[in-house]
Amino acid sequence: MTTAEGRAGVATPPVRIPFPVVDEVARHCLQQEEPETVHIEVRLPGPVDVTRLRKAVAEALLRHPRILMREAPGPWYRRRYEWELTDAPDVDVVRVAPPGPDALRDARTRALTEAPPLSAAPPVRLEVVEGRGTVLVLTVNHTALDGPACLRVLATAAELYGGRDNSPAAPPVRTTAEVPEDTTAPSPWTRPARVAPGSPEPCPCPGNGNGNGNGNGNGNGNGMLVAELALPHRPAGSPYTVNDQLMAATALTVAHWNREHGARPRPLRITMPVDDRPRDAGMPIGNGTRLVEVPFSPEELTGCALPELLRRTATRTRALKALPRPQLGRGAALLTSPWAPVAARAALTRALRRAAAPWTSTTLLSNLGRIPYPLDFGEEAGRADAVWFSAPARMPRGLTVTTASTAGRLHLVLRWSRTLLGPGDGARLRDLFEHHLHTTEVTS
Repeated sequence: MTTAEGRAGVATPPVRIPFPVVDEVARHCLQQEEPETVHIEVRLPGPVDVTRLRKAVAEALLRHPRILMREAPGPWYRRRYEWELTDAPDVDVVRVAPPGPDALRDARTRALTEAPPLSAAPPVRLEVVEGRGTVLVLTVNHTALDGPACLRVLATAAELYGGRDNSPAAPPVRTTAEVPEDTTAPSPWTRPARVAPGSPEPCPCPGNGNGNGNGNGNGNGNGMLVAELALPHRPAGSPYTVNDQLMAATALTVAHWNREHGARPRPLRITMPVDDRPRDAGMPIGNGTRLVEVPFSPEELTGCALPELLRRTATRTRALKALPRPQLGRGAALLTSPWAPVAARAALTRALRRAAAPWTSTTLLSNLGRIPYPLDFGEEAGRADAVWFSAPARMPRGLTVTTASTAGRLHLVLRWSRTLLGPGDGARLRDLFEHHLHTTEVTS
């Protein structure tokens, strides 16, 4: 049922809301070859009861009704895309992955190549991969939702399933001291470096089913590598955060990779999502992050001492987080104003995106930090001991780095466009990232 009954027994149409800026830009630029999905993977030590999980997920969706949305139909000359908010799911979100030795690899492949349709509410799919424990693979259509929002809904489902409190932990205390001006940052108008092409391979690379394998789609699309690393040490009282260490390690990794492949040194710009939403039950559901870009000059990544690089990185990230800015910038806000039919604005948006491709940031680092929810599914299934997630890696960027920490470990996903890199390249980038992350564990 997707309509509410009025007092007189007459069905009332679903509530409609215009697409926000992020949703509309993503909708304009949809590509079949590289679906924009968010992949979330939760590893549980024990088995789950699928019937009980299905019931818990259905109730969690009702507790976060903003997730129950589908794209409303409309004529070609409409001025806006709109979401229809439904009373109940149109589809069963939970499904069990076909059993077999490659079940986890195949579920990851589907997460990268098969986006849940926008025509059915909610645009989310949850696959249960059964084995020695259980892995929940959540696939999200990024046109509608982001990873943190869906993780909030999953935490509600865990609480309903296991009967245990899954309230978020208190956020870390941040200093509110005035942010010093950074006069060393390279100009934002300089064309940034691209990730140098590697050795793309057309065939999938099998995973080992334990959370450390690869999942790659056929044809174009994305490939990815999932890894579990030690959390970097940070001396007490350091002026930088673990996020700054991850940012510096990402920049050093890409610079190292490009040198190995003979690319001309250029400034790097790394996109960083910033999410200011609360993590409690009132968290706004949707695409709620804003994007900022952290610059690095070639000289900083070759001749700068690590303590100085970390200090500069911390200064830049603090300044960018404190700077008020529309989610995708003022240009995107203008493009999504209803001054023309969506079909015309979509064509213009795609043309501008192609023209701006050389100025697209080098890569994206999305760090969720310590997962704030226990994700405790009760006595039998247990509490999550690993959570991975990944963001789309469409060209021209072609590579994203996503991190989160659970149970004292760092969970890393490298995701790439398969027209740019192959599985062997992903393994090399993982090794470089692990090395450079270790070098950030400075003591002075």
